[in-house]
Amino acid sequence: MDSILKPWPWYVSGPLIAFTMAILIMLGKRFGMSSNLRTLCTIAGGDKAAEFFRFDWKSQRWNLIVMVGVIMGGFVAVNFLTIDESVAISTETVAKLKQLGFHSAGSSYMPTEFFANEVFSDPKTLFILVLGGFLVGFGARYAGGCTSGHAISGLSNLQLPSLIAVIGFFAGGLLMIHFIFPLLF
Repeated sequence: MDSILKPWPWYVSGPLIAFTMAILIMLGKRFGMSSNLRTLCTIAGGDKAAEFFRFDWKSQRWNLIVMVGVIMGGFVAVNFLTIDESVAISTETVAKLKQLGFHSAGSSYMPTEFFANEVFSDPKTLFILVLGGFLVGFGARYAGGCTSGHAISGLSNLQLPSLIAVIGFFAGGLLMIHFIFPLLF
């Protein structure tokens, strides 16, 4: 049981992802979490307001089940399978993050400075989270999919737009962490 509680090595998780993608490709399905937002909006009645939401959402039930499974799996992992919340990152990174005010760096998986209930009382942090959420949602829609959809499904299907999107995701992440993040904090 102890080995299940530790992160799985790439040579186990990688082939499992590849196997899952092969099955989805054979079934003619596309994997991606952001497409569930469109499905949920359609179920909620968005099809009455916009053409974009007028589609057969029932054909996407399988993807909704995947989304529910991810949520349930995350809940089970955090509440029942997590032994240690510390993250194995370099001591230099921990020191830099602590200089920027992230004192929980290296001791928790997600920085409590962003993910604790206290963020709702700090206008700057709340603004950054809301703006970041909007930009991620807008970016996923503009790019025609989210990072998981492009990086896993799109690249598995050898789609050039997905390769371009993944390169953009990495470039944006590097730009953010090395230039914008230090300016904000």
